[in-house]
Amino acid sequence: MTEERHSIPSTASYEADPAEVGRVLLLYSGGLDTSVMVKWIQEAYETEVVALTVNLGQPGEDFDVVRGKALDLGAVDCQVVDAREEFARDYVLPAIKANALYGGGYPLFTALGRPLIAKLAVKAARATGCDTIAHGCTGKGNDQVRIESTIMALDPAMKIIAPVRGWQMGREEEIAYAREHGIPVKGGTEVTPYSIDDNIWGRSSEGGPIEDLAEPPHDDVFELVTDPRNAPDEPQDLKVGFERGAPVALDGERLGLVELIERCGELGARHGVGVVDHIEDRIVGLKVRDLYEVPAAAILLSAHAELEKLVGTIHQNRFKRALDEQWAFLVYAGLWYEPLREDLDAYMDSVNAHVTGEVTMRLYKGRASAVARSSPNALYDEALAGFSESGGLFSQGASPGFIELWSLQTRMAYRIRNRGRDTT
Repeated sequence: MTEERHSIPSTASYEADPAEVGRVLLLYSGGLDTSVMVKWIQEAYETEVVALTVNLGQPGEDFDVVRGKALDLGAVDCQVVDAREEFARDYVLPAIKANALYGGGYPLFTALGRPLIAKLAVKAARATGCDTIAHGCTGKGNDQVRIESTIMALDPAMKIIAPVRGWQMGREEEIAYAREHGIPVKGGTEVTPYSIDDNIWGRSSEGGPIEDLAEPPHDDVFELVTDPRNAPDEPQDLKVGFERGAPVALDGERLGLVELIERCGELGARHGVGVVDHIEDRIVGLKVRDLYEVPAAAILLSAHAELEKLVGTIHQNRFKRALDEQWAFLVYAGLWYEPLREDLDAYMDSVNAHVTGEVTMRLYKGRASAVARSSPNALYDEALAGFSESGGLFSQGASPGFIELWSLQTRMAYRIRNRGRDTT
C-alpha cells in the first residue's frame, strides 16, 4: 500500500522526491489527518518527524495535550508557537482596515492564518534541520494553495509533501489506519462528519450534512454561537472605539487587540451574532457550502465600515470598496506575498489615518447593528444635514443651477436616443 501511494508522480518542482527527503517538519493540529500523518510519514519516508503546532486562539484547545499526542506518536519534537499577538496585529488588523469579506460573507479567518502558519513552518524547519514541510490539506481546498505558495515564496529550496492529497484514503480508511497504529481518535468510535477550522477571528464547518444544499444546517454543527432563538431577549449596546482604523476599546475600556477580539467574540456569540451560511467560489474551481461562526468579525468589521464611511468622502468610499474586494480576493487566493497586496495595505493605512472615533453596536437575536457613531473627523454637520435654511458651506439656493448642469449629459442622451418616439 505504501509503494502504491509513493508512486503518485510529482507535477511541480517543489514536491519532494521520496528518495531525497531527509527530515520532515509537519504542521500538526492534533486532529485525525495530521495524527495519522505523523505515523504515515515515518513509515513511508523512513524519516524523523518534527511537529509544529501554532496557537492562533483556537477556542478550548489544550496545546499541552496536542504536543503530548504528537510525541506519543513518534515525533522527535513538537514545538508549540503562541502566535496570537502576531496574528491579530499583522493579519487580522489589516483585514479590518480593508473591511475584508470574500464573496460578501467570509471574513477570511482561515485564509489569514495560513500564510502566518506557513511562515512559522519555514522558520521552524530551518531551525530543526528539516528539508521538507508536510501539511494536511486536501486537493480540493484553498489551504494547499495558501500554504504552499507562502513556503515557495519564503524558501524556494524547501520541499513539500501533502499526504492527504495523495494517499487516497477515505475517512473510514483513515480511522482504520488510526486504530491499527494505536492513534487516538477524538470522540472514540464516533467521529464528527464535519471538517472544522477555527481561530480568534472565526470558525468554519464544512462537509457531511452541510453538503446537502436542500437542508438547513443541523443544530450539531454550531459550537461557538448561540442559536439566535435562544439568545437573550434584551439587546446589548457595545461601544467600539477606534484609533487610525484599529479597534482599541470596548465601552471605554482600552484593551489589547487579542483581548478585544476575544471579548467581542464572547459577547457576539452570546447574542447569536455572526452565523453565515455561505456558498463560496473556491479558487480550485469548486463551489462549496460553508457554515461560519464569526461573532467578533461580524461586530468589528461592521463597526469599522460604519466609521470609515462617516469620515471618508463619497469618492473615497466608492473607490475603496473596489480595493477592499481586491484585497480580500488576494488573501483568499493565497497570494499574501503578492506585491499588489502590500500596495493596497499602504492605501488602507492612508485612508484609516482618519478613522478615529466610536461606533455603538446593538447586539440582538443574531444581529449586530450600528446605532450611534461619533468621530472628530466626521464629514457630517447636523445643521447642514437638516432641512432648515443654512448658509456657509451649503446654500440651498444654489441647487437649481447644480441640477441643470448635473443632469445635462443624461438629458441630452435621452433626447437623442429617443428621437421620433413619443416618450410621454
